[in-house]
Amino acid sequence: MKSRPYNVLFLCTGNSARSIFAESILNHLGEGRFIAYSAGSHPTGAIHPYTYEILEKTQLKTLTLRSKSWDEFQGPNAPKMDFIFTVCASAAGESCPVWPGNPITGHWNIDDPASVTGSEEQKHQAFHQAYRQLYRRISQFISLPASKLDSLSLESGQPGNNSSRKAGQ
Repeated sequence: MKSRPYNVLFLCTGNSARSIFAESILNHLGEGRFIAYSAGSHPTGAIHPYTYEILEKTQLKTLTLRSKSWDEFQGPNAPKMDFIFTVCASAAGESCPVWPGNPITGHWNIDDPASVTGSEEQKHQAFHQAYRQLYRRISQFISLPASKLDSLSLESGQPGNNSSRKAGQ
């Protein structure tokens, strides 16, 4: 069994909705087994108001959330990631940095609620749908037995393994 929690980074382009949802959901549901972070390749610098609204209605913590660049997770003092998930097609298709420690990577394609046009009700529905999809995915992810997560982590960290492991597709 791991002596520390699993570090998980959720990536998208703007870091204003989907990856923020994922960070907050996993930190809540993970109950200390996981520490979640989020970042964007081109962060907007602000969290979308509907994101805050949904997180507050579901009583998830929002105090430490902020829109930030994935560059923050590249430095020598950055936490070592065990898992990295892209949550949008844009971030998955970009040239991602090389992540220290060869984390397990996966892609969860969630439509961008911030790009929805139409009525306020349609926009709200898009945010609620993204939240529900991420909640289900994260619930499934954390339900994996610790032995399965540990074996994936060990497998990805073997010497000479230069390719990223894929998970959660």
